[in-house]
Amino acid sequence: MEQEKVSQAVSHSESHSRLGVWGVVVVVLACLAIGSIAFVVHERGAVQQMSAQNAAMNAALDQTRSQLQDVTSKLNQLSEAQQAAEAARASKPAPAHRATTRVVRRDDPRWKQVQDELAAHQRAIDSTQADLSSAKTELSGSIAHTHEQLVALAKKGERNYYEFDLNKSKQFQREGPISISLRKANSKHDYADLELVVDDAQLTKKHVNMFEPVMLYTAESKQPVELVINQVGKDHIHGYVSTAKYKPGDLPALSGLTDNSETSAAATTAPSTPQLRNRDQR
Repeated sequence: MEQEKVSQAVSHSESHSRLGVWGVVVVVLACLAIGSIAFVVHERGAVQQMSAQNAAMNAALDQTRSQLQDVTSKLNQLSEAQQAAEAARASKPAPAHRATTRVVRRDDPRWKQVQDELAAHQRAIDSTQADLSSAKTELSGSIAHTHEQLVALAKKGERNYYEFDLNKSKQFQREGPISISLRKANSKHDYADLELVVDDAQLTKKHVNMFEPVMLYTAESKQPVELVINQVGKDHIHGYVSTAKYKPGDLPALSGLTDNSETSAAATTAPSTPQLRNRDQR
């Protein structure tokens, strides 16, 4: 009886220990998912804020241009009045005492001030547009919408790419460092529900929109694994998984290569072959 009680106590302790470990894993994975979502939301918010600033700058520029047109119209009226006055004086004898008339000329400081303000607004708008363009490129420039674009990204040699086709199934398909199972595909609204296995932990990703990158972190790499869906059909999706080209431990070895070694030179200059699966091979 005592041995049976001891055995039950040990089993109960091991069960609690396993539950604690899985609880920590779930909390860590949840934090990573929340961090990824917050990053995407933050970047999109930055783009929207830049767009709003650009619209405000354009409105200010339009207002300044309107003011400039008003000033120009007034200056033209004054110039015409001056010419008419001079013509009238030329046709009449000069009076004994002439009244002094102040004429607003093109070199008037007010004219220069308006031009300086207009130039400053234009520079601010150009800067905002450049920042907005840079942000949009950063968010969408590295996402392949087609197979050809994916091949072009792979040829850059910066990341490894694994192209996939998935049908709705409870079975998992291995793509690079992760496994994927398609549970739902909504072709009308272009999103899918996925089940993923990352480092032996199963994750649920619901309502993954087309072209929306899903960032995942593995124990082998500090850089995120990126999953992108670029086609959604009836009970079917197409997309790719991309990973960092080098692991953290590979970088010191690469930096130690010398130009005097033919093998090292060939290794660093040889073009990398894109790790893509052709659709016909599936």
